[in-house]
Formats: sequence, structure tokens, C-alpha cells
Amino acid sequence: MPRISSKGIAMPSSPIRKLVPYAENAKKNSIKVYHLNIGQPDIKTPDVALEAIKNNAVEVLAYSRSEGSDEYRTKLAAYYNSNNIAVTKDDIIVSTGGSEALLFAMGTIADYGDEIIIPEPFYANYNGFSTASGVKVVPVNSSIENGFALPDIADFEKLITPKTKAILICNPGNPTGYLYSKQEIEKLAEIVKKHDLFLIADEVYREFVYDDGIEHHSVLNNFGLDDYAIIIDSVSKRYSMCGARVGCMVSKNKEVIATAMKFAQARLSPPTYAQIASEAALDTPQSYFDNVIAEYKERRDTLISELSKIDGVLVSKPKGAFYCVVQLPIEDADDFAQWMLEKFNDQEETIMVAPASGFYSTPGQGKNQIRIAYVLKKEDLIRSVEILKIALEKYRSQ
Repeated sequence: MPRISSKGIAMPSSPIRKLVPYAENAKKNSIKVYHLNIGQPDIKTPDVALEAIKNNAVEVLAYSRSEGSDEYRTKLAAYYNSNNIAVTKDDIIVSTGGSEALLFAMGTIADYGDEIIIPEPFYANYNGFSTASGVKVVPVNSSIENGFALPDIADFEKLITPKTKAILICNPGNPTGYLYSKQEIEKLAEIVKKHDLFLIADEVYREFVYDDGIEHHSVLNNFGLDDYAIIIDSVSKRYSMCGARVGCMVSKNKEVIATAMKFAQARLSPPTYAQIASEAALDTPQSYFDNVIAEYKERRDTLISELSKIDGVLVSKPKGAFYCVVQLPIEDADDFAQWMLEKFNDQEETIMVAPASGFYSTPGQGKNQIRIAYVLKKEDLIRSVEILKIALEKYRSQ
């Protein structure tokens, strides 16, 4: 029979979604599953976005421009300028989710076999995007012991080769919730300019910062990176609009935008209705975000407090996004996560988590860690941690 491609065989499974069949089977057996595995917010989508879909004058659902509609990009540029990111609509290409924006970025800056350095653990799909693009991920390890802070610049420099094209960060981080300081962005700016690399920053969680005295610093916030920086963004988390599948790529480097535009033209255009909703979402009042941030901060604090009560568990307190990495007193979190869905329940309830090994590129790393998304209400988080504690006791006693 015909053979599958080597690229297809190498394509990694998602640690976030690969256990879905086991969760579905558990539900068929009347087991309630608390989903801590995926960053699907339960926060209501802003009314202005939903109303824009319900009440519009579209009579022909036509293609938009390949770079996204003028109207949306103009309002999007105004949003960035309000966040001290000085761009115009011509610096923006609208994409089908942040995922496509990352593929555009990799296709634009890297040839087959080129390398991108990424602090790990990192968003699991970076492995998939790099495989699809023929790019090699070169990981630089960050540690749960110091809260996943930026590794030493020396650790980056020793990994740079003639094939290195970029450093990629997620800020705030998925899966760690780490927020890079201004000083850390300055260090990254220094190294990419010194070695003539791009700095790609996945900033989809920009608004999700929780503690007093800290703030998000974009790579385009006056760090002298106009020719070097590429921002990846999305409406998915900001407005609880994951299903819209609208994101964007932002860069002040005209050659980068012109090249990415050819990839955008090849896929024709981003979705029209979703752009209508995303444009309307930009009118979401600040009160919406204030309430969302307060809710997530309470959830984070509740989750960290409950996890800290379990002997042998190590967790780093996230500063942003809505994830945390949890180190468990076991050897194989993949096996444990599947076991909880397949062979365990407490009062007809169990939890689904994402094994953290899939958020690393280095073989063997993260085997005793899981990622938890705190996108459930506080009461459900408390119950989920209770289930986790019971599950750990039973699993370890086998």
C-alpha cells in the first residue's frame, strides 16, 4: 500500500487532546470528568461579538482580503497602539487562529532544517508546527524550581548555530503561566540583535496578568526590535472566542510581512464571519476584562492553595495566562493521566489533565509533570484537586 510521509509519522500527538477517547469512554460509563486539560475558558463571550454575528447585513458570504479586512486591521492597530505597540494596519496579517500565524512566521523566516530556540516547557503545538514546517526545535530548559524564569543568556548562546533563525517565547507562558520581566525581554532583545535573529513572541495571553506591580511587556514595546520582532496573537483567550479561529501576525519588518502575505494568499483568506465578530469584540468594555482577571486570579489562588496541601507535589505559582505546571510524586504522568480516566473514579467523578512531557522537546523531560488549566469555577477546582489527591494515593499504592 502507499506509504505515509516521514513528516506525518514524526508529527506529534497533542498531549492536550490525545486522551479524549478515554474521557469519552468514562462519560459513557456515567463518570463525570472535570476537564483540566484544555484552555477552553468557561467565561461568556462578549455580547458585542455575539450580537455582531446575529445582526449583520451580509448577503453574500464572500472572501475577505488575504491579509484580513481593512476595517478589522484598522481597529486592531488602534488596540495595539493603546497598548504601547506602535503599528499600523499594514503591519498586521489576520490569520485563522494564532496557529496559522505561527505557521506563517515559520514559513517566512526558516528553510527546511533551520533551527528555532524555544525555552521549554512550551506550548505543545510548537512541536507540531515545527514538524509541519520542517524546522528543528532546539530547546533551552527552564526549571520549575525557579518558577520557569528565563534561562541564562549563556544557555541560549551556546545553542546558536549558523542554522539558528529565531528565538520563540510565549508571554505570558503556556503551560507555565510565567511572565517575562522587562529586564528579561531586554536580554532577549540584546541576543537577537547581536546574532541577527528574529524574536517571535506568542502574546495571546497579554491581558491575563494577575499580581500588583507587574505588567506585560510586548516585544514591540520600545525594545528596538522593529526589524527583529514578530508577534503572534489571537482572539481565542482574550474574548473567550476559541471557536472563532481568528488570530494575527504582527511585525514592523516590511520584508517579513510581504513574505508572509504570500502564504496568506495561498490559503485565500481568513473567515469572514469570525472577523466580523472579532472586530466587534474590540469594543468590549474594560469592565469585562476587570471581571475576568479578578475571576482568574481567584481561581489561580484557590488552585495553588489546594495543590500545596498535597504531600510531594511541587507547583510554581503562575503570574499570567491560566495554566500551571504541577510536578507529581510519580514516575510517569502519561500513564497516571490515562489511568485516572480508564480505571479510577471517586464517587463517579474523575479528572482529565494534560501530561507535561508533550510540552517539552527534550526526551524524558516532564515525565512526572502535568499541566492544569484553571478554566473551571472555584468549587470545581477544589473538587478536582481533592480527586487528584485521592487518585495519587491509590495509584501509588498499586
